Amino acid sequence: MEESQKPQQNKFGNWLKTSITARMLMVGFLTFVLLIPLFFIQNLIQERSFRQTEVIEEINEQWGNEVLIYGPILKVPYKTYKQKTVTDKKTKQVYTETIEEIRNAYFFSENLNISTNINPETKKRGIYTTAVYNSNMNITGAFLKPDFSDIEIKDQDILWDKAKIIIQSSNVKGVNEANLKLNNTAYQLTSKYNGKKTYKYNEVVLHALESKNIKADQLNFQKPLAFNIDFNIKGSKQIRFIPTGKRTEAQIKSNWKTANFFGEFLPYNEDKITDEGFNAKWKILDLNRPFSQEHFNNIPDLKEFAFGVNFMIPVDEYQKSERSAKYGFLVIGLTFLVFFLIQTLSKINIHPFQYLMIGLALTMFYTLLVSISEHSNFLKAYLIAGVSVISLITLYSKSILKTIKFPIFIGLSLTALYTFIYVIIQLENYALLVGSIGLFLILAIVMFVSRKIDWNNG
Repeated sequence: MEESQKPQQNKFGNWLKTSITARMLMVGFLTFVLLIPLFFIQNLIQERSFRQTEVIEEINEQWGNEVLIYGPILKVPYKTYKQKTVTDKKTKQVYTETIEEIRNAYFFSENLNISTNINPETKKRGIYTTAVYNSNMNITGAFLKPDFSDIEIKDQDILWDKAKIIIQSSNVKGVNEANLKLNNTAYQLTSKYNGKKTYKYNEVVLHALESKNIKADQLNFQKPLAFNIDFNIKGSKQIRFIPTGKRTEAQIKSNWKTANFFGEFLPYNEDKITDEGFNAKWKILDLNRPFSQEHFNNIPDLKEFAFGVNFMIPVDEYQKSERSAKYGFLVIGLTFLVFFLIQTLSKINIHPFQYLMIGLALTMFYTLLVSISEHSNFLKAYLIAGVSVISLITLYSKSILKTIKFPIFIGLSLTALYTFIYVIIQLENYALLVGSIGLFLILAIVMFVSRKIDWNNG
């Protein structure tokens, strides 16, 4: 019985060694098995990226988050009346009751001039770095007499003695100094609770800084109500403003050399960035934006029309590592294909365990890449990881293939493959085009080489 099973086992073992189909199935199976460590490596890269985001958010929250300035806005309460029909339960008499209600009107300034000087610095915790800044800001402009004609409010129903100036900011925590003057008269600004305790990640919540009631003699509007606001505020990531003036002019100066201007409006001066920093200027008219100068009942959400500067340090090592790991299946598949063709054409036997060791070495490239890139730049990390893995596989294949020409060919092939993937990662607009052409050439080479294989003996 045992003697009859032994020939069958030898027959199956010989089929695994000699059959092209069996080798193809084995290589394909191992390729899919190696997707498991690749999946865990991609999760590791994402986890490290999330950790970086958490640390940067912690630093920014302690120092002061991004700064968004909305205002100043002139708030003027007014009375409205509505009629309510009331029926007396005892007498059944019906009469009309007038109910008085206090509402608020909000008016933007005629002109708004913003001058800001920002000096960013870097803060580091462990291996993570972020940019924070301290800004000195001067905001000037003037209000004209508010116009209530749209809602037909009588002058005697306007509560001028309750009028206030409101400035909304996303970062009252970072305010070190805030001085308001109206026609050269100083007013104190106080923070008002807005009822929002928490907010989602990347959602900007505005908090109001409100003045005391404006003195009556300054609201006769025989001349414009001029304002002058001096801000000293700490922040991080970015600073932006909402163009509430009928004519808004802004100027932001900084020694930061890698500024990124963003938002609904961009600076008009072309020479804004120099070796010493930047000096960006904006000019926005009410014709350029789709909202009016007066609003009733509530302050509209106009964050989408903000403009400003981003000071975040561009860190895309994790993004590049993740994109590189997505090509892991391609690298393993093409490397196994090279060994398969060499094995088939040269009749050299390669054990499945040796294929597995080569595949694991290929997956180690990505753990080396992400760990080294955390302490260096992506190019240096890619070179170190690539040279290490290529050298390891080349030397290992030398012991397998018992010759020098095949290991050299494998080393050159891996070098070309990793170079090709690095080029694709760096490209943005032409990544698909270059990738498609490269894969077409690889397919053409494989078809050319595989024509010499006798598939009928598989």
